[in-house]
Amino acid sequence: MEVDSHGLPACSVVGIQVVELGDRDEVELQRFFERAPDYFIAVNGEPATATEAHEELQGQLPAGWACSRMYWLGYRDLENQLVAVVNIAAHLLAVGVWHIGLLLVDARLHGTGLAQRLHADLEAWAAGNGAQWLRLTVVIGNAKAERFWPKLGYVQVRTREGITMGRQVNSVSIQVKALTGGQVGDYLTLVPRDQVDAPS
Repeated sequence: MEVDSHGLPACSVVGIQVVELGDRDEVELQRFFERAPDYFIAVNGEPATATEAHEELQGQLPAGWACSRMYWLGYRDLENQLVAVVNIAAHLLAVGVWHIGLLLVDARLHGTGLAQRLHADLEAWAAGNGAQWLRLTVVIGNAKAERFWPKLGYVQVRTREGITMGRQVNSVSIQVKALTGGQVGDYLTLVPRDQVDAPS
């Protein structure tokens, strides 16, 4: 698996470089979010708030959750402009489970296949660093996401209701993808909270 000198995923798309985002990138990330109102309306019921980027970069895991490292990845083009961002937590909830919190591509590049290419690179990088499962949450009613993730091999393990996100209360689909040939039952043994009958 190819990584750069900082251990970030390589990008197979010519002309795009992967960097790790931090506090210095907050203003730029905020502008990127503000150019994606459709996404934020779908998941939060409103466009990005004025403090969206700050809150995301400083975001804390829910009480009782732990991960080995949280990454905020920025994908920059030849003009050094952000064309995509990814948030991913390594070894979240259990060793071998990596959680994709966000994969957002600039609207002008929707339909180009960029998101699929970035995901393939991300998947290979995670697997090369010990991931056995990728996990994510899809807001039910976010039609684009509901179409996108199953095409990449994700399967639903449970739904949760009553999840407050921004101005709306969502039902969400917890989805996983096996990277090393595991079965869903293996995943649920690793992460009992995602079992259908586990407390919400």
